Amino acid sequence: MPKVSIASPQELVKLDRPRLREIVRQVMAEEDIKDYEISLAFVDNPTIHGINKRFLEHDEPTDVITFPYSSGKVLVGELVIGVEVALEQARVGGHEVDAELALYVIHGLLHLVGYDDKDAHDRKQMRVRERYHLNGLGLPDIGP
Repeated sequence: MPKVSIASPQELVKLDRPRLREIVRQVMAEEDIKDYEISLAFVDNPTIHGINKRFLEHDEPTDVITFPYSSGKVLVGELVIGVEVALEQARVGGHEVDAELALYVIHGLLHLVGYDDKDAHDRKQMRVRERYHLNGLGLPDIGP
């Protein structure tokens, strides 16, 4: 049975939790994933910086880090999302932070279902899927 959990130990952005759950549900449905348990954690720069350094050995804050935990038929994973990074990118791009956060959720979910962005071909494939989902959700194409 599908399950979406949201944690937000930050006070910089008020989250639209029903909309975030809708984004997860729609992306999972479009990617033909029926059974999943997804956790979304929206955190500040010091938190995501520490996680990025500890798990990926990157010494900087980032947009989204994906942790797949799946075993068996259920897709299980956690997305840790950098709210301060989203605020800055939304400011630079001239769009709402909610759209930027939605892009990060979509990007992280695509990683969980098997997409990658390590080389140019894979980045292009992921970008096509991001655009597809942004469009399906009625969001602007704000990706790179």
